[in-house]
Amino acid sequence: MVKGMVADIQRASIHDGPGLRTTVFLKGCPLRCLWCHNPECISFNRETLYYPDKCIHCGRCEEGCFAGARVVCGAEMTPEEVMQQLLLDRDYYQNGGGVTLSGGEPMAQPEFAFALLDLLKNENIHTAAETSLYLYSDEVMKKLDLLMADLKIWDDETHKAYTGVSNKTIKENFIRADELGVPIIVRTPVVPGIEQGIPDISEFAKGLKHSVKYELLPYHPLGVTKQIALGEKPMRFDIPSREKMKELSKYAYIR
Repeated sequence: MVKGMVADIQRASIHDGPGLRTTVFLKGCPLRCLWCHNPECISFNRETLYYPDKCIHCGRCEEGCFAGARVVCGAEMTPEEVMQQLLLDRDYYQNGGGVTLSGGEPMAQPEFAFALLDLLKNENIHTAAETSLYLYSDEVMKKLDLLMADLKIWDDETHKAYTGVSNKTIKENFIRADELGVPIIVRTPVVPGIEQGIPDISEFAKGLKHSVKYELLPYHPLGVTKQIALGEKPMRFDIPSREKMKELSKYAYIR
């Protein structure tokens, strides 16, 4: 029986693809991006996040935290169990919405991702995935209606320094996905202080036959409090100014 490690199922999402969507966050990611906004999804294991400012010292931790000070992240589920929850939202998918697999890295659990996407396609529900494309599966790609993939930094050595991995495989996997004809949204999180090579990424994206959009996403410190809650010491970055985002907007496009 195929099972996956699910971090969260988020309903009524408007930022993870077209329309109103339900996003399934899977645990496990081979990258270690220093600005990661979902650090609770990096490990494949179940984890507990602790927020001491929310603790009311009730002494009932073993029963589950009612104040939200201790949050358990990670539940082993079958595709069918996840599908039961997704079908509850089916009425909201009618106007261009659907289901998005995110993480973490959904391609890190390919058997589970394939099985869940297969169930969704059988129900004619629009499917999408958010991925680093460091890992790749033809079988999973063929079940997608939309691929949203990051190319975070153009220079390979700089990419290694900030994410822990080379981007050579990522670029190759963009080309493999493009050859399958999957519509692709290329994304770059804009992180001040890093030379990301956004003009080069934009040109690369334009060279993909099936890239429908290149998005520049401003860094936001969403992951800092979660890193602290996991007992980690976060690296802090500045939020890009509106002027910076406007300056870079000439490299973004929609086809």
